[in-house]
Amino acid sequence: MSFRSSVDFIDPREVNRDAPLFVYLPGMDGTGKLLQTQSDDLAASFDLRCLSIRIDNHSTWQDLARDTVELIKLELAKKTNTEVYLCGESFGGCLALKTALAAPYLIKKLVLVNPASCFNQLPILSWGADITSWVPSWIHRYSAAGLLPFLVRLNRISDCDRDRLIESMKSVPPHVVSWRLSLLKNFQVTNEELRNLNIPSLVIAGAADDLLPSVKEAQKLTHLLPHAHMTILPQSGHACLLETEINLYQILVKQNFIPAKYALC
Repeated sequence: MSFRSSVDFIDPREVNRDAPLFVYLPGMDGTGKLLQTQSDDLAASFDLRCLSIRIDNHSTWQDLARDTVELIKLELAKKTNTEVYLCGESFGGCLALKTALAAPYLIKKLVLVNPASCFNQLPILSWGADITSWVPSWIHRYSAAGLLPFLVRLNRISDCDRDRLIESMKSVPPHVVSWRLSLLKNFQVTNEELRNLNIPSLVIAGAADDLLPSVKEAQKLTHLLPHAHMTILPQSGHACLLETEINLYQILVKQNFIPAKYALC
């Protein structure tokens, strides 16, 4: 890349230049590696890319969105199919909204999974953003396991995915966690901006999310976004895409979010 970007794409296992580009924006870990549970089905119909946020970068939302747009443009320049499905989960849901607002002409469809756009409405979480940078690294490493019950329904994920989640959480230093939490604390999009975002959108919410009021936020976003539909996952927690019973591809099919010509036979 010709500019110093705050983001990059994980090298895809396969490249399908004739399929729509499916761009996944990750949660707070910023690694993009936690989509493995969903990637096989998605990659069968899409040209799948997972975003990775550089750990040494302290970019603003504006910079992250700008760099994400530029990264997508670079990928599209290599492709015959230029349709873009943008999917953001939790922290990535906020980045997806900012990216779509920055370049609405670029995005064909928008998927938001338990977006953390309501984070700044919860005082206790915002307070946590202020103290995280003071937490010693050794405490930070061991605290990851303690946060698991708030992030996932442990009886709905495999041991392997649980371990991958813990390792991803441990891989992000406290000062980076603090910065990303501060971004969430200061995240803002206006109702007018949402009403003007004329992109077909699907908002997915876990009804058993113990971290954020995701159903309430999904209802708000669905009301404001002019072409939005909502899917509630009754037993799912915050990191619902790690759950063995959740298949994002099948959700998209069920919601008619994937044209028949791209759907698996």
